[in-house]
Amino acid sequence: MRASKLIVLSGAWLFAASALAAEPAVRTANNGNLVLEDVPEIPADIVDDLNRYQNVRSAAFRDWTTDGKGLYITTRFAEVNQVHRVDMPGGARHQVTFYNEPIGGVVRQPGGSRLIFTRDAGGSEFSQIFILDPADGTTAMLTDGESRNGSTSWDRDGRRIAYSSTARNGAANDVWMMDPDDPENAQIIVESQDGAYWSPTEFSASGSKVLVQSYVSIADSRVGIADLDTGAMTLVAGGSENYSTNVPVAFDDENDGVWFITDQGSEFRRLAWQSAEAGAEPEIITTDLDWDVSGAEISHDRRRIAFSTNENGMSRVYLMDTASRQYRVVDAIPTGLAFGLTFSPDDRRLAMTLSSATTPSDVFVLDLEAEPLGYGRLTRWTESEVGGLDTSVFRTPELIHYPTFDEVDGKPREIPAWIYRPAGPGPYPVIISIHGGPESQSRPGFSSMFQMWVDKLGAAVIRPNVRGSSGYGKTYTGLDNGFNREDSVRDIGALLDWIETQSDLDADRVAVSGGSYGGYMVLASAFHYSDRLKAAVDRVGISSFVTFLENTQDYRRDLRRAEYGDERDPAMRAYLEKIAPLNNVDKIRIPMLIVQGENDPRVPVTESEQVVAALREQGQSVWYMNALNEGHGYRKKENRDVYQQATMLFLRENLIGR
Repeated sequence: MRASKLIVLSGAWLFAASALAAEPAVRTANNGNLVLEDVPEIPADIVDDLNRYQNVRSAAFRDWTTDGKGLYITTRFAEVNQVHRVDMPGGARHQVTFYNEPIGGVVRQPGGSRLIFTRDAGGSEFSQIFILDPADGTTAMLTDGESRNGSTSWDRDGRRIAYSSTARNGAANDVWMMDPDDPENAQIIVESQDGAYWSPTEFSASGSKVLVQSYVSIADSRVGIADLDTGAMTLVAGGSENYSTNVPVAFDDENDGVWFITDQGSEFRRLAWQSAEAGAEPEIITTDLDWDVSGAEISHDRRRIAFSTNENGMSRVYLMDTASRQYRVVDAIPTGLAFGLTFSPDDRRLAMTLSSATTPSDVFVLDLEAEPLGYGRLTRWTESEVGGLDTSVFRTPELIHYPTFDEVDGKPREIPAWIYRPAGPGPYPVIISIHGGPESQSRPGFSSMFQMWVDKLGAAVIRPNVRGSSGYGKTYTGLDNGFNREDSVRDIGALLDWIETQSDLDADRVAVSGGSYGGYMVLASAFHYSDRLKAAVDRVGISSFVTFLENTQDYRRDLRRAEYGDERDPAMRAYLEKIAPLNNVDKIRIPMLIVQGENDPRVPVTESEQVVAALREQGQSVWYMNALNEGHGYRKKENRDVYQQATMLFLRENLIGR
């Protein structure tokens, strides 16, 4: 633990600020890696009840094998996700990596068998790049062991990699290039400003150019081409005078243009093509789709693009003919979420990861026909274990919309939300789960934790997409920026109003839960609506935007200032101090469970420490968990298990009342 001990008021559950101070009751778990303060021992019945839910697995597609006959996936068979090879549909999973830390990105060498993958230590997110030879299992670390590295891309000959790294000064995310057989001579090909993000997407066919992206904020990202021969940078899309979101996809077949995703001139992100010449205008392709294009992948022969859309939280997959610009939806894809679209080396199949509200993610392969728009059978390659649970009784969420405080076109603004309802009659207690970001979105993917809450607590789970969420147009995403920050909290107040109108929901038993920015929303809701809430669970949440911005990692500080406001501006600093939950703990009158990772580079551990101390000084009930071997969230199963068990006990006692 940290040297500065937190102070708790004496007694089991004291609420008088004048009480004598005492040290919190501290114990550890998981070989001392998980520190628990005032968290009771977990009863055996909770451990037993949750065991099957906690042993649900999932699988994610990572890349094809060299011959295109097999797949590399990541899945968990012990504590963390590792790389496995699968040689046929339903085939055995052959483990390839064996680490105590989870594997990040994985890309196979074009024309070869070696794998590039990333891995950090203890959730620090300072990932290193490794190369693995599957033939003999040998690995080598290619980066310096200290910087933050990722976004790795091979050239088309499999001789070099481009990647993003903070190796130069720790604050700038530059684009580097390296021969994996000669890592000592890696060189910078795009030098960025401190706090700026530059990352590579792919090499041109000749290997002389690299398609890159500059990410400033969710509303401002640019696409450029770095010329390796001249060192010149050509900006293709975006820029300081044309704020828009632009995501590179690939070069075209002639390398004289680029495919990318953009929201230029639109509320939504669309697939586009543009000449590589400076000053050219984009050709917007998907003009009839009023939803975001969320991802796209081009075939090796450049004849077709597979792309996915986010349509009210659900994925739809399309195929497009790059010559004619025609596209069609793939009806063979079931309703749910789709990620990681990747063509096989011969372009005859398309792999992807699919999940739904009732099934964990697994890997599927779509057969493709010779015609760019043609496709055949969808085959499931993995079937992840679900702990012996009967998935037929899992609850499918319903999409609802509730009115909030402001208006659009003379009518109350509608906030979208997903609600999971238990079986049987209500009224049900309610858990409001708030996503992070805030530029993220609650989508109906699989969550064993939500199914646990519904089944074991008999609670309804509501997942609102308050203003600031992505997926509903860029205007909606920007509604909570700067001095409008608390408008998103008011959306939670409007949800509490809506709950009061629903006969099957118990407005007297409502809890809030969320992580990261969602953790801030939990803390803010706790002081604004303590009289309407029973309990709150904050995971790695921001307790003060000022201290958060001052202490988050250098390489991401400017990125967060673009969203939350610049604390160096006196007016903004005063506003951020005013709305900080840390400065409003006197208004919190509900029990709190606060969860943190010691190595969190995004929301530093001090954000949780300071609000825990302040709450305890007010005599508030606080359970506090800090994992010394985790960062921004718990990635190790043993820590997740204890967190989920503690959350269940906390909600059972403080929300359900038993």
